[in-house]
Formats: sequence, C-alpha cells, structure tokens
Amino acid sequence: MSDYILEARNLTKEFRQPGRRIGSKARFRAVDDVSVGLSAGRVTALVGQSGSGKSTVARLLAQLYPYTSGEILLDGAPVRALRGRAFTRYCGSVQMILQDPFASLNPLHRIGHVLGRVLRIHGKTTTAEQTRQRSLELLRRVNLEPAERYLDRFPHELSGGERQRVSVARALAAEPRVLLADEPVSMLDVSIRKEVLDLLDALRREENLAILYITHDLGSAEAYSDETLVMYRGAVVERGPSREVIANPQHDYTQRLLAAAPDPRRRLPT
Repeated sequence: MSDYILEARNLTKEFRQPGRRIGSKARFRAVDDVSVGLSAGRVTALVGQSGSGKSTVARLLAQLYPYTSGEILLDGAPVRALRGRAFTRYCGSVQMILQDPFASLNPLHRIGHVLGRVLRIHGKTTTAEQTRQRSLELLRRVNLEPAERYLDRFPHELSGGERQRVSVARALAAEPRVLLADEPVSMLDVSIRKEVLDLLDALRREENLAILYITHDLGSAEAYSDETLVMYRGAVVERGPSREVIANPQHDYTQRLLAAAPDPRRRLPT
C-alpha cells in the first residue's frame, strides 16, 4: 500500500494543436509520462520554466482537465471525477490555490459569500450563524484580523497579499487533505511572498496537509519543500530531496536553471 494521499502515475496530457481544424489528429503533448506522489505533512515542489507543463499537472491533479493516459489515485484507489457529485466529493479532499488571487475571486461577491458558499457546498455548516462563525475562524486562520472587517469587503478592496490569504481560506473551508498551490506567490510583492509561504508551511505542519508547490523560484523550493521535481518540455527530468537537487543538480537543464537564478551574492558590473 502506498502512503500517498494523492498520486499520479505515468500521467500524459495531449491537446489539439492550436490553429488546426476540428477533427485534426495533430496533437501537442503538454505532460509526458509524469508520476508524482503527495504525502501528508510534506511539500513537493514542481519547478521549471514557463510552458514546461507544471500548471497542467496541477490542473490534471485537480481534475479540471481530463488526462489522456495514466491514472490518478486518491488514497490508493483510481479516481476520475470531472463533474457532478463525484467532482464535489473529490474537491472535499483536494483543493487548488491559483496564481492570480484577483482573477480567482469573483469581483461581484463579498468575502463572506466566497467562504460561505464553499462551507455550504461541502456541508460544513447548516445555518447562517454557523457559516458566519466558521468564516471568521478561517479568516483568523490565515492571519486576516480583525476578521469581522473582511467579511463584507469585495476583492478589489483588498491588497494582493490579502486576496491570496482569502484564496487560502477558501481552500481550507472544504477541509481538504491536499493543497495544489500553483505559483501562489508569483503575483505578490517580494515583501509579502515570505509571509504567504510561511503561512502555507504552518498549515502543512498544523493541519498535516500534503502540498504540491509549483514555482519558478528554486530558492523557495529548497527552503519550503521536502522533495523537488524538475520539469522540462512536459517531462520530469530530475527528482530528489530538495537540498540535494539544488546543491548537486545532475541534469543539464537543472544546472541551467540554477545558473540563471539571481544570486544576491554576485556583484553587479560597474
């Protein structure tokens, strides 16, 4: 028996080539034979350049896209839940945090409605007062205080960091066991990024969550993840304990990623 909560085995995803007529057999393979397992209390980082397939993997694991081949297992059992009640049940275990916190929140809905809707859909509360109290608890859980001040606000009234914390609270409302964090800090100011990553790290430890952390930032992958997978052109080309991958990269692509990463110790040319 596997100790993974969520696992992908030999996952492949093909899309129809852009610009080709409907019915054309031309396909683009965005994800090629990718396997990844997520365990309780551990963070797995998925790193690579834009277009390498990282976000597609996250969307496949979230069951937002159908996969072409391979399988996804939840608690060791194959699962395919793309719609209806099966999808709702799946979302009770697996939640996703998107890159852009403004685009992922409906601008017409107040924060209280955003959180309350998730609580009601997943049967976590039954009355208006229960929903309000649980929403306040979630806001405090992500360090948005005084929580009462945020319930009646719209997303545009919050800063980028506050919106992303609301996105985390919304994900937690379903009481999931897995979080898929798709570049959760890349749209935030540098000064706010560490706060959000520290929050996710605290949730991982305190809630025993399994987290997939997708990022371009090798430094944060080393600091916040237990295992790092490097993707290149849709395939995983290197994997291992994060510190080992960063300290002693074996694949040429990983070496080039590290060489291209900014190093504050380097002196700028004068």
